[in-house]
Amino acid sequence: MTAALAAAAGAVGFSHSSLASPTQANSAVNVAALTMGNSQLSEVTTARIERRQLATRDSSRVELSTTEASKKQASAAAISKARAAKLDATKKLTAQRASALAAAKAASEAAAEKERKSSTRCEMMISGYHITAGFGQGGSRWASVHTGTDFAAPIGTPIRSVMKGVVLSAEFAGPYGRQVRIKHEDGTETWYNHMSKFSVSPGETVYAGDQVGAVGVTGNTTGPHLHFEVRPDGGEPINPIPWLEDTCGLNP
Repeated sequence: MTAALAAAAGAVGFSHSSLASPTQANSAVNVAALTMGNSQLSEVTTARIERRQLATRDSSRVELSTTEASKKQASAAAISKARAAKLDATKKLTAQRASALAAAKAASEAAAEKERKSSTRCEMMISGYHITAGFGQGGSRWASVHTGTDFAAPIGTPIRSVMKGVVLSAEFAGPYGRQVRIKHEDGTETWYNHMSKFSVSPGETVYAGDQVGAVGVTGNTTGPHLHFEVRPDGGEPINPIPWLEDTCGLNP
């Protein structure tokens, strides 16, 4: 501004030596500024306006950048929240399914256990056998007629309780060898003989399919087998085959 005014003053021919007084000099400068400095003043004003506009644009850009950043942060937060909610829902669904499966498994196991412990459930005493002697059969191997049915099988083959009952005895019984006697709920006794070992003890409750011993050759026998007897109310023996068919629904 000062340079512009000085230039203007020079342009009209003023100098310190030609002025009558300082007051006259100032007046001349003012007149020069008013008459000759309009273009320079316009440039200064324009520059100031441009600076203001530039500052306004910069401010707008900063505000826009801040707004965009805020939008991006909000969007990222929303996406993160949605993912967390989806993950939480998935976890809850997985937990519900696991709980339902566990409940179904527990119910199935409870039903199977109830069925296993049913007093009417029956299971064959032995597997992998063949019958070598029947009930009432005579011969030199017995003092009288045969009192049971012989199921021949390899030594060590598991012998199982035919149905639910209480073990009356598990002991060596002379010609019967190692013998287990079980009393069932209707009073019928089943005898398992010639075993190589015991798997139960007197007083123990067993269920259909529970192992009571294993095939052996103890007592009066010529080979490994299960000698199986059925005695209603603990009395005289009856033919085991019809009993297994009629009472237990088994087909030996």
